[in-house]
Amino acid sequence: MLMFAGFDFGTSGARTIVIDREGRVKFAANTSYQLQDEGTWRTALYSLILQIPLELRQALQGIGIDGTSGTFVGCDGTGVVKIAPQLYNDPRGKPALEFLRSICPEQSVVLSSTSTLARLISLAHQGVWDKSWHLVHHCDRIAYFLHHCQDYTDWHNALKLGYDPIGLNYPPAIADLGFKLPSVVPPGTPIAPIHFQVAQELGINPLCQICSGTTDSNSAFLAAVGYHFRQGTAVTSLGSTLTVKILGDTPIFDPSYGIYSHRWTINDQTFWLAGGASNSGGAVLSHFFTNAELVSLSQQIDPAVPTSLDYYPLLQPGERFPICDPHLPPRLSPRPDRDHLFLQGMLEGVARIERLGYDRLQELGAPPIGVLYTVGAGGQNPVWQAIRQRLLQVPFAPPVHSEAAYGSALLAHHNIQEAALG
Repeated sequence: MLMFAGFDFGTSGARTIVIDREGRVKFAANTSYQLQDEGTWRTALYSLILQIPLELRQALQGIGIDGTSGTFVGCDGTGVVKIAPQLYNDPRGKPALEFLRSICPEQSVVLSSTSTLARLISLAHQGVWDKSWHLVHHCDRIAYFLHHCQDYTDWHNALKLGYDPIGLNYPPAIADLGFKLPSVVPPGTPIAPIHFQVAQELGINPLCQICSGTTDSNSAFLAAVGYHFRQGTAVTSLGSTLTVKILGDTPIFDPSYGIYSHRWTINDQTFWLAGGASNSGGAVLSHFFTNAELVSLSQQIDPAVPTSLDYYPLLQPGERFPICDPHLPPRLSPRPDRDHLFLQGMLEGVARIERLGYDRLQELGAPPIGVLYTVGAGGQNPVWQAIRQRLLQVPFAPPVHSEAAYGSALLAHHNIQEAALG
């Protein structure tokens, strides 16, 4: 019996999924934790592990972990945390942007106030970051609790630190800044077996390999598509915001639209996962209707009969992708007398934004959609699905799994099998 566990530490909680070597789910659990409190990360991890039945823990061959992209801590050489978690959405990197523009190409992902590198430089300039500290990403710190290794990270987490996923190195201008930057390996690389004391404490197979991680969004992509990687494989996330991602053979970077690409290498073939995020999405729907109202009103919609409404659903002015206009106003009028038509107009509006998003990515070099998977709460609405199918005119497929933790389990499974085959 061979088992693999994935752990997803997102913004809204922590989850684990255990799979067998055929990818079948054998156990799942979740718990809460506080992203801003590093002390709760270990507590949540151990809580999840101890919920796994002992016979499965003893059969674990590998563990994969994903975390929020851009969240990190600073540690000394012995692994002691020296500064509280620096969160992924903290814009304190703004003072460093002028300097970064002088040393980085204009397409660089780090030219954002929330990039890891911009925030790191700002912290050092403020005198609250010591350059002798090790920068440890969210998922890598959680893995540290299992194997006690801290000087590495993966391609996906390293991107916002300035790592070049094409050249597979830190550009000299970044490497020479004097920070202790982690070495970088492909996501899912077996790093080390679980520390023997931790294995004894938690009842885990002492030979279980702890793998390098990935970001929560990349793990969610992997969960949705499995290892069915093909050019043109796309995933739309219909959560609070709308995000679109597509696999191609060419990296795409365009900071003006917030577009960047993550590198994936599967069976010696390299893919680039390009994507962008709109400010439109489910949060606009929830602003006007409760979940119960969304369900009942959707049942009154005929998705085959379009409205003449030309909505661009936003909660406030400003859009970045697929239109780059910080002053773009919401377009939600006229409002019909019947609420189900108002809702239909918004569903159609978000679907048109989705179509425009994929069109924008194709303009920049992405391939046409070959197959489209949908994740997020919006993917559970069959009426919205029908509207999207009418507007996008591409093949739809159900996701393999909807939880990012499943993607992290797959990541460990795939890479440990590859390592075993040699």
